[in-house]
Amino acid sequence: MAITAQMVKDLRERTGAGMMECKKALQETNGNEDAAIEVLRKRGLAKAERKAGRLAAEGAIVIAMSENRTQSAMLEVNCETDFVAADQHFKGFVDQVAGQLVAEGPDDIPALRRLYLGDGSNDTVERAQTSLIAKLGENIQIRRFIRYQTQAGLIGAYLHGNRIGVMLEIEGSDAVLARDLCMHIAASRPLCLDQDDLPAHIVEKEREILTAQAQDSGKPAEIVHKMVEGRLRKWFEEVTLLGQPFVKDPEQSVGALLEKADARVLRFARYEVGEGFDKKRANFAEEVAAQVKDS
Repeated sequence: MAITAQMVKDLRERTGAGMMECKKALQETNGNEDAAIEVLRKRGLAKAERKAGRLAAEGAIVIAMSENRTQSAMLEVNCETDFVAADQHFKGFVDQVAGQLVAEGPDDIPALRRLYLGDGSNDTVERAQTSLIAKLGENIQIRRFIRYQTQAGLIGAYLHGNRIGVMLEIEGSDAVLARDLCMHIAASRPLCLDQDDLPAHIVEKEREILTAQAQDSGKPAEIVHKMVEGRLRKWFEEVTLLGQPFVKDPEQSVGALLEKADARVLRFARYEVGEGFDKKRANFAEEVAAQVKDS
């Protein structure tokens, strides 16, 4: 497969590695960007890639909550531009859909689309979505949602603008600590609650990468093993909520904070607008040149 300059540029932007290293890694992996990142990490040439993906869509995250804070829903709806994301009609649609998630509790997006918008509306969510597309002239999609319902605890929530949203279920706590933890999750992006929640294949992949890095030191195998285990423990602290230093008091971990408060986080979710999509970067100079050439 031919390796283009754009492919090298994209990999360099994701990893910070040099141009030649990026090109070699892409050649070795036949142009597979994710595999090339792994090659660069094993050589110690790229930082850990924990991002879910570069933003490729505009839109909004919204959270709806019942008055007693025992039910909530977080929703992402995508559009094509930030202009539409700021439009009042778009915002109104997103808020109405989120409200129906709490009120009606659909199991999936097809079931959500069949619901009426509420407040006596004769429009289903699907019909309202189609009308909004026609009105605003952009593709608008309901991408995902998650609902929480708690019996013994409470639900915390935090929105950073309309681009990042966090919900968590917690026991033995109050709304202030719940919100602080949501803000921490928004900023620190933990992958999961604790080490036990990390999928085995992800742990093994990280161990493989750390081993490849440590072997380059030329140290004996038993020293390499200790180095890998130490770095793996550090990685667990970085990617798990309970292991991370609490953002408002980095001297203690989130786990230690919860232990002092006699509280327990049961689950959490973090959404960011457009994560997981690959957004094509516009080069306006090239676009203008192409238009002039075609005119």
